[in-house]
Amino acid sequence: MDGYAQFDFDVVVVGASFAGAACALAAREAGLRVCVLERKHDPGIRLHTTGIIVAEAFSQTRLGRMPPALCRKVPRVRLYAPSLDSLQLQADDYAFLTTDTPNVLRWLADEMRKAGVDLRLMQSFSDAQRDGDGWQIAGLGSTRWLIGADGAKSRVAQRAGLGLVDAFLYGVEHEFHGATLAEPDALHCFIDRALAPGYIGWAAQSPTGVQLGLAFRHRADRHGVPDIGSFRTRVGTRLGLPSTLQPDSTRAGLIPCGGPVERLAAPGVILTGDAAGIVSPLTAGGIHSAWAHGEAIGRAIAQHRLGADISPERIADTASPRFRAKRCLRWAFDHLQLDWPVNLLLHSPLLRRAAEQVYFHRRGRRRGSA
Repeated sequence: MDGYAQFDFDVVVVGASFAGAACALAAREAGLRVCVLERKHDPGIRLHTTGIIVAEAFSQTRLGRMPPALCRKVPRVRLYAPSLDSLQLQADDYAFLTTDTPNVLRWLADEMRKAGVDLRLMQSFSDAQRDGDGWQIAGLGSTRWLIGADGAKSRVAQRAGLGLVDAFLYGVEHEFHGATLAEPDALHCFIDRALAPGYIGWAAQSPTGVQLGLAFRHRADRHGVPDIGSFRTRVGTRLGLPSTLQPDSTRAGLIPCGGPVERLAAPGVILTGDAAGIVSPLTAGGIHSAWAHGEAIGRAIAQHRLGADISPERIADTASPRFRAKRCLRWAFDHLQLDWPVNLLLHSPLLRRAAEQVYFHRRGRRRGSA
């Protein structure tokens, strides 16, 4: 217990997105002194995430408490082959949720403040030095635990000598406020090796409009950014997006796709979320995994603070998903992707079962195709 008293904070979290908020709230609700550093003046600006949440994240975490106006249920998936032939997928009692992501992150910031977290906006993490069992953070003070939830290019990881994310997708997403898809109750996913090598294009109805995105596997020999203009020209009419409609906002950035980093924790310092590579290598879905991992870290530190004989660093490592099957599928997608088998097999039972496993983690129920 006395080992904590010498520090200004029990926990300092760098980054106020999903993983950082989960860790901070779990630690604070156990009575710990928690500070969160966020370099932006508004947590809801300059986002990299699509904000699409899987059913488990909504039903099993605090995210299910968000105001209803901030989310929209999307019960189906429509999967498109490169030919634009499509297959509809659905599972009983399963839905994705699109979100008004900027306002979800603002809501989380308010939740942290209400819980008593010391949230410091416009304060970047620049450096930290070892201080006994903890860390001295430049411009802030001392902390027993330093948590890096600061994205795929984590400065905490660099300063603490932890593992660095080295495998990425690069994504671009346009938002059209007030727009409506022709089929708004489906998550539209497009496979097209020419436009999205190593990943997909997507479109979804959100609480505020339409999200249209495209991503590819980021490699040193692949230059430029995803050609979202050509993608929209190709699929816009089918989706019901008028060609004259201009995007109101754009998100872009790197998305980890290599699985958890080799070394995500060391004495007194732990990575979580994108900084730790806690993102599905195949689908790039990360909100549920990031929340669960961040929350596990916050609870473990709280138990350690209260005298339990546990290692939060070890718990952080064991709580990180391994994604073994999805890493194998990522390799296949990177090296073996071809358009013609998808065109040929789109309506086959084999491809349907594979798609249901990816999207729903179980067998879906047939709803027809168009």
